[in-house]
Amino acid sequence: MAKTLMAVDAGTGSVRAVLFSLDGEQLGCVQQEWTHLEDPRFPGSMDFDWTTNWELARGCIRGVIEQTGVDPKDIAAVSTTCMREGIVLYDKDGNEIWACANVDGRSNDEVGELIAMDPDLEKKLYHISGQTYALGALPRILWVKNKMPELYEKTALCTMFNDWLIYKMTGVFSSEPSNACTTGIYDLKKRDWDDSVAASVGLKTGIFPKTYECGSIVANVSEKGAADTGLAVGTPVVAGGGDCQLGCVGVGAVDPGQAAIFGGSFWQYEYNTDEAKTDEHCRVRVNCHSVPGMWQYEALAFKPGMVMRWYRDAFCTAEKELSKVCGRDPYDLMNEKAKDIPAGCYGMMCTFSDVMNYVSWRHASPSFMNFDFDPDKYNRYTFYRAIMENTAMVTYGHMKLVEESTGNMPEEVVFAGGASKSDLWCQILADVLGKPVNVPVVKEATALGAAIMAGYGVGIYTDISEAARKVVRFDKRYEPNMDNHKTYMEMYKVWREVYKRELAISDDRLTRYMWAAPGV
Repeated sequence: MAKTLMAVDAGTGSVRAVLFSLDGEQLGCVQQEWTHLEDPRFPGSMDFDWTTNWELARGCIRGVIEQTGVDPKDIAAVSTTCMREGIVLYDKDGNEIWACANVDGRSNDEVGELIAMDPDLEKKLYHISGQTYALGALPRILWVKNKMPELYEKTALCTMFNDWLIYKMTGVFSSEPSNACTTGIYDLKKRDWDDSVAASVGLKTGIFPKTYECGSIVANVSEKGAADTGLAVGTPVVAGGGDCQLGCVGVGAVDPGQAAIFGGSFWQYEYNTDEAKTDEHCRVRVNCHSVPGMWQYEALAFKPGMVMRWYRDAFCTAEKELSKVCGRDPYDLMNEKAKDIPAGCYGMMCTFSDVMNYVSWRHASPSFMNFDFDPDKYNRYTFYRAIMENTAMVTYGHMKLVEESTGNMPEEVVFAGGASKSDLWCQILADVLGKPVNVPVVKEATALGAAIMAGYGVGIYTDISEAARKVVRFDKRYEPNMDNHKTYMEMYKVWREVYKRELAISDDRLTRYMWAAPGV
């Protein structure tokens, strides 16, 4: 068999191994779901079970080798990617001793401690690292120090999950900029660890491994790694990156000024830049791109995919039943009805995720408003469409937010992820943004990005941008309806003011936040 490339992806809900041809064709994929359980002693916790999860991960690698019949010696290289923010702590002998997954929220006390220590520290650190306390490692490691001091004393190293996968395959500890930067203990400009950040709050220094730039060979598969996974001893293992950054590579968003939107449980807006600058008001996240010498402004919308799933299951049981009979996706049946509702949903709107404010990140209690009791206008399809329009308006707000920080706006965007399967949602997004929306063919964008990095690392591809342009193909392009865009822009102004007031009600604790960062 011709040479192939493998990606191992440790996502939030599952782990998978995906095999690609050198032309970017997906040859096989084996996936296993996993869960991250809350420790009942610590509300908001999200533990990572490294023993069970390595069994699942190595099973996926063995599984895709068996599924495709590939000779392990024909796998030219392997790279890894994962959910970001999750961390693993190790003792001096390289044994895992503590780990948490991405949105672990147990560190409220520690965020309060950090704020009491220096009320301006979070903003200072943001301008160094591009991160706040909301998802960073600083409060979490401080939590271990405060709540599990015996484990903290044993801590000799800390890695991200993609680094953990590399360690399990090779026995070598490493890090790379695109995920390491999400810890907040990092210098954006230098693309390397900044021990002064940890030292400033009394945490251990020197616990982070050597940084390898994304696309660099870290090590080769060891004998133990080969025995565990079925990979060939000596197979090169290449530094990959965080899921969104590699997702951008997998959809061809690899050059300055390009933008991508990923629509899943959460929606990410990613804007590429060749400057490591932060936002004056600390509102938007800034990460290292997995493309060396590039960075990304990132704004996240919370839970659109989860909101849509809730709405389908709670209010669209008729479509779910019909889907069993006709064999079509319930969402497709709902889309057929919702497309006939005019842009703006007769003035109805909803509040779920807010436009990002990274330094004070919270979301108002979910609500629908401005509807009337006319069932011909305000039925379940109107509410369904309103959720789509709301998510698109949040994304427009993120685009404007990044424009305020950079002075730049993309001419068009790439849209990938589960939501991009909906023609209606794609068109609404184009209409709200007022820009063309391109949808790629590939459905495993993150894994494809990791495979491109693997090929780049071993010299199969000489340039990441060129490789992405070669292997990424587009399925559809949606042009904006500018009459609808005008309607949405008028609605957007009202929605922002309404959301501000809804948020104030939650701030007064009269309603519950949909989500709030630790310490808010």
